[in-house]
Amino acid sequence: MFDNIAGSYDSLNHIMSLDADKSWRKTMLGKLGEGVDGRPLKVLDLACGTGDSTIAIARGLPTAKVTGLDLSEGMLKVMEGKVEKEGLGDRITAVRGDGENLPFSESSFDRVAIAFGIRNFQNREQGLAEMLRVLRPGGRLVILELSLPEQKLIRGLFKLYFLHILPLIGGLISGNRGAYRYLPESVLRFPSREVFLDMMKSAGFSSVGHKALTFGICRMYWGDKALQ
Repeated sequence: MFDNIAGSYDSLNHIMSLDADKSWRKTMLGKLGEGVDGRPLKVLDLACGTGDSTIAIARGLPTAKVTGLDLSEGMLKVMEGKVEKEGLGDRITAVRGDGENLPFSESSFDRVAIAFGIRNFQNREQGLAEMLRVLRPGGRLVILELSLPEQKLIRGLFKLYFLHILPLIGGLISGNRGAYRYLPESVLRFPSREVFLDMMKSAGFSSVGHKALTFGICRMYWGDKALQ
């Protein structure tokens, strides 16, 4: 499915979020950069898709080496073209792989980021365990994910747009209406913030936190790997 919509994925994301996805990534970048002492970081961008977050991380953390991992070859192909155009090929590496079975050794990264991808994991507990495994002690995970707003009026408007208008627009532009029916369904199925924070704690993350963005349409979660 993601291979089929790779060509129109970026433009649709920006149109449908009214470019709010760019500000959400900036917020994520601030949390990733906290506590950085100037040394180069190794960052893993999971479910990187077409690389918007991967490129944003490389720009925002100018000395970082960033690895973008995704299961979709089509998405990675688009990402590689964007990375070449940006002249970031010496600092960004694209890897095809499974987020629930990461092809990296323990303690390989200082930071792990995942933007709008955790809801697509079949086994989120396994995915979180893998993220913790590849983080070095003292490292941090930061997650962005779409969510249902808690305020009743905004939630109603959001569901009207997401369940009825978005599939129509996405289908017309991408030619794959099914993919844009899947998107809202996956957001509606995602756990509440309380449940997901508990899931992160159960996976072993410490100093777990959460922030609602844009009336709760997007949420940022973070957690650290304890020093050993």
